[in-house]
Amino acid sequence: MKKIIIGINLILITIMMSACSKVIVKSDSDPNVNFASIKSYYVQKSPKDGRGLEKIIAEKLNEFGFKATSGTDAKPPYAVDALVTYKDHWMWDMTMYMLEIDIELHDPDSNFIFASGRSYRTSLARRSPEAMIDEVLRDIFKGKVNLPENKGGDKGE
Repeated sequence: MKKIIIGINLILITIMMSACSKVIVKSDSDPNVNFASIKSYYVQKSPKDGRGLEKIIAEKLNEFGFKATSGTDAKPPYAVDALVTYKDHWMWDMTMYMLEIDIELHDPDSNFIFASGRSYRTSLARRSPEAMIDEVLRDIFKGKVNLPENKGGDKGE
């Protein structure tokens, strides 16, 4: 009887743990966009962001070999090939962690969204904001441009 109770408890713990660990990384883009021709990006700071994610996104784009800057202006203050916007969502589970980030690439003139990506990670699958931004951008650009290899590591964990 004890073995049955222990077995049931193990099954319940496994189910609960798997329900708490969810990862979604996905992106979508307009098939008519030539990503190789997009060289410069302006990352618009989200009004609610107090963590400097716009700088992390711009830094990551620069690491990928693009020219990227960031700021608070709604329109880029100079000519760029793409405007980048984002929305972040944070949760508390012993510490604050980024639950989700959505990144959109826009045409700077028409504001048309030509690509978007999302990373969603629950508490047991959490990663640093830098790692989540990296995985979203890599998913957006996958198969469209050659990016430097991901060196691994997860800054902030």
